[in-house]
Amino acid sequence: MRTKQFLSKLEHDRITSAIREAESKSSGEIRVFIQRGKLDADPLTVAQKKFLRLGMHKTRERNAALIFVAPRAHKFAIVGDKAIHEKCGEEFWQRVVEGMRTHFQHEKFSHALVGAIEEIGNLLAEHFPKMSTNPNELSDEVAEG
Repeated sequence: MRTKQFLSKLEHDRITSAIREAESKSSGEIRVFIQRGKLDADPLTVAQKKFLRLGMHKTRERNAALIFVAPRAHKFAIVGDKAIHEKCGEEFWQRVVEGMRTHFQHEKFSHALVGAIEEIGNLLAEHFPKMSTNPNELSDEVAEG
């Protein structure tokens, strides 16, 4: 699917609202990044590099998560920073990925992203509760590039 077509089907406001809601319950950060064009490399490797380029590893508690989607390649990946991964392990990420895959296969793109954001948000709220000073360290908007 062409990236432009994918983006036109996304409910950007709904996704941004889900990120804000998830982040309101924790000190964690969640971002969604849509890769334009072709993707010839492994999506997880590209997502890990994008995580660093977006400065997501610089959050105060190392508790940021990136949902990376390459619509043209029909691939996606999720990257969680060190502190999150230590709390949940690989099984959590695999469960979120499988849930997203099912929705993507039925072209329920926004539902896939919102569901993943909610699951990650619940994990963040459990392990990284909101603090009295809870700055929003990263943009909540869907990023693309």
